[in-house]
Amino acid sequence: MNIDLKEMTQLAPIFRELFKGYHLSRSEPECYAQLSTMQDQYRALFKGLGFELVCDPRGFYYFVPEQMGAQVNKTAQRLALFTFILVEHLADQGRDPLSVLDGGSIGRDELPALLEKYRDLFMQAEVTTHEELEEKVIRRLTQLGFAEDSNGVYRFLPPMHRFLDVCLAVQHDRDLAASLHSTDLELRAPVLMDDDSGDAIIPIDEPEAVDAPAESEEDALARAMAEERAAQEEDA
Repeated sequence: MNIDLKEMTQLAPIFRELFKGYHLSRSEPECYAQLSTMQDQYRALFKGLGFELVCDPRGFYYFVPEQMGAQVNKTAQRLALFTFILVEHLADQGRDPLSVLDGGSIGRDELPALLEKYRDLFMQAEVTTHEELEEKVIRRLTQLGFAEDSNGVYRFLPPMHRFLDVCLAVQHDRDLAASLHSTDLELRAPVLMDDDSGDAIIPIDEPEAVDAPAESEEDALARAMAEERAAQEEDA
C-alpha cells in the first residue's frame, strides 16, 4: 500500500490524541473525516509504528495497547463501574439507558443524588465525594473522548458503546446465570490505553474455580476488562 504523508494533513493531531488514549469521533470533525476517508492508510502507518488502530463501525477510532495482558488501569475500572451505575439509575427512573448513553446527556445537577444512591459502589472505586466523582470519572470521560461537557450538561459520544457493550453482556450473562442457578460469568470489557493519572496498574487474578466463592461485582468487572484484547484478536 502506498502511503503519502503529504496527504495525511491531520496526522499530527490524530496521533497525538490517539496516543494519549483519546477516542476520536465526530466531535473532532477534521480528524474524524480524514480517518474515515484514509482509514486503511492510517491503519497501515500506525501498524508499522507499533500501534493498533481500531476502527469501530459505530463511528469512533482508538488505539489498543499491545502489552496489557491481564492488567487493567483504575481509570478503566471507574469508567466501567460508572456506566453500570448509570444504566441502573436511568432504568430505575424509567428512562431508556441506551437512548441516554447513545448520544443523550445528563446534567451535572444529577451527580450528587447519583453519588448518594450508589455510595457503597463508588467507594469501591475510591470515589467518595462529588468533587472526586467529577475529577476521577467525569473529567476522564471527557478527556478520553467518551463524553463532552457543554456548560454542565454531559453529552455522551459514540465511544460509550465500548462500555455499553459490557453492560449488555453482563446483563445477558446475569439473566442466563439466574436461569441456570449459576454465578459463573464470562464477561468482556474494554481495556483502555494507560492514562497519565498516576494510578497504579492493577494485576487481575486468574478466574476462580467453579466451587470458589462468588466474585464480587467489582472483581468480575476488573477481570472482564482484561478479556477484550483477546476477544478482538479472535474476531479479527
